[in-house]
Amino acid sequence: MSNGVRVVCDPLPGWQTVALSVVAGRGARIEDEAHSGWSHLLEHMVFKGAGQRSAKDIVEVIEAEGGHINAATGYERTSYQVRALKGGLSLGSAVIADLVQRPIMDAADLAREKQVVGQEIAEAADTPDDHVFELAQAAAFAGQPLGRPILGSTRSIRGANPAALQAWRAALYGPESLVVSAAGAVDEDELLALAERDFGHASPAPAPEAEPATFTGGTQVLSKRLEQANLVLLLPAVGALDPDYFALRLLAEILGGGMASRLFQEAREKRGLAYAIDAYAETYSDVGLLGVFAGCAAKDAAELATVVAGELRALAGGVGVGELARAKAQLKGSMFMGRESALARAEQAAGQVLLFGRLLDPEAIAVEIDTVTSAQIASLTERVLAPGRSAVAVLGPKAAGGAADAFQRALFG
Repeated sequence: MSNGVRVVCDPLPGWQTVALSVVAGRGARIEDEAHSGWSHLLEHMVFKGAGQRSAKDIVEVIEAEGGHINAATGYERTSYQVRALKGGLSLGSAVIADLVQRPIMDAADLAREKQVVGQEIAEAADTPDDHVFELAQAAAFAGQPLGRPILGSTRSIRGANPAALQAWRAALYGPESLVVSAAGAVDEDELLALAERDFGHASPAPAPEAEPATFTGGTQVLSKRLEQANLVLLLPAVGALDPDYFALRLLAEILGGGMASRLFQEAREKRGLAYAIDAYAETYSDVGLLGVFAGCAAKDAAELATVVAGELRALAGGVGVGELARAKAQLKGSMFMGRESALARAEQAAGQVLLFGRLLDPEAIAVEIDTVTSAQIASLTERVLAPGRSAVAVLGPKAAGGAADAFQRALFG
């Protein structure tokens, strides 16, 4: 479209439902400390009233047609989604367009919503397996937008007022950052016409650019009277655009992606050190993380951290043919099974357009996954370990605090 809005259509013959996702390629990562949490607060506020619809009207008009509406704010994108029965695309597009372009910023509503978000912030702090991830993220990217919670802080959201939040909306949801993506019972010509009708007249607005991120590393240990200790262990990894992206996904799968993974078998099954343990890859456009989460008894935390370090170092020696094949099958299975949801397809397509500027063929992705070798896994592991930095968060009884030092010593000496 002439104003920069991009449109993606994924028609699925025979489907009786349609999913529409309008995604802005901006999120909490463009926030400075004073505006921390504003993108998430804005996502809340647009549902208080938009266009000619009240908060109640917004949900009632969608649900009356058998649909569902939702939204989500991340570090690098913000998404508004409608799932509807066949024929519900026009209404869904009109409602989301109002939310994104014509929200009503009432001062009284904003005051109430700040209280709601404040409760959400408090709830996250009271939930150990949420809070420990925030602590780890803060240690990984200290003093940077990626190191601050998407929810912000009660202090930072306190500074928002209706006029300032409207200006923030214009910058965050500028048409040049938007992708309108639909999958399921959708016709391409209809989608293009609706996108032009509902988003074709939006005007660009200046927006801050996301600054490059740097993995700083560090330790966050918070003693709290809990029955169990919660650990998050992070290492710097590659971003989504790096050629080693699929190698990273496979590395995480082999390390702790399932019940056959090295960590599950060694730490949980053989040693009984953890009731929950898994590894994951978190990627942004320019940087990434290789992470391990574990829940364990406080007395076992240091030993568990040492075991994790040992398994990481062992991966630098390569992986077996069987476990690499199993990891590839799991990764491909997850990708293809995820495409059984129209909303997942619409969201995935929007993300690809924002990140790569094009759609990626799932069959081609599967081929890329299959070409990853054991030598690549070993090389990537060495690359992850080379900076000699980690970010460790420990939340739980005081006796668990030694896990951070144990991990560092076992990994880097």
